[in-house]
Amino acid sequence: MKIGFSTLALFMSSFEQFLETASKDGFQLIEILCEGPYWPRNLLSLEKVDLDVFNSYDIDVYLHSPTIDLNPASLNPGIREETLKQLKETVDFGIKINAKAITTHPGLIHRFEERVRKYGMQHSIETLIKANDYAMGRGIKFSIENMPNKYAYFCNNAEEHQFFIKECGSYATIDTGHANTTKDVKSFFKMKKIAYYHLNDNNGEKDQHLPLGEGNFDLKLLNGVNKGIIELNSYPNILKSRDLLISSNIG
Repeated sequence: MKIGFSTLALFMSSFEQFLETASKDGFQLIEILCEGPYWPRNLLSLEKVDLDVFNSYDIDVYLHSPTIDLNPASLNPGIREETLKQLKETVDFGIKINAKAITTHPGLIHRFEERVRKYGMQHSIETLIKANDYAMGRGIKFSIENMPNKYAYFCNNAEEHQFFIKECGSYATIDTGHANTTKDVKSFFKMKKIAYYHLNDNNGEKDQHLPLGEGNFDLKLLNGVNKGIIELNSYPNILKSRDLLISSNIG
């Protein structure tokens, strides 16, 4: 397995620090969380940002699009339009740094009624089809992540996640912690068009983003996984999870 980490664990560091840390500690991948100072629109407009640094390291780069305050399923067309705009900007940023793929969320609803959920799902799929088409046209993979097992979230089970992938023509990013909150974790590992995995653990009840081995996620499910991004908010826990994967000969 090629192992990497989400830059969430080193939030506020520079791109060079991300890459240097990954290289020093033997990681082959990183996923840049495009929030805050790593907002694509800002990075694309600032001439002082050195993007050539990505050419200096043999590290495969992935991007996680902005999702805070955005929602492809919003019943408000202005929010959907802004979400699509920022997804396209993430694609443009990804092209500049030769990113391998872009991951995003499928959105959610705020009124827990089935008719509202169906309406929101229609909006989400329409928005994400446009984003995927834009990414395909630029030559980069667009991937939709599964969400925790809550009614408000789309792609909260493998069947719905696969439906989104098929309808949107995209790839799938499998979050092991999110999958672990469902009653059928194995089904996520049988999905088609999986781009890569987010690796984290929990108690099976809620999304805790624990280090691998500190919850009840079955690590044996990772055998055969090609690319895994450890997604935690603590770099020491990133290293702890990496060491467990290596010592367990998983991948």
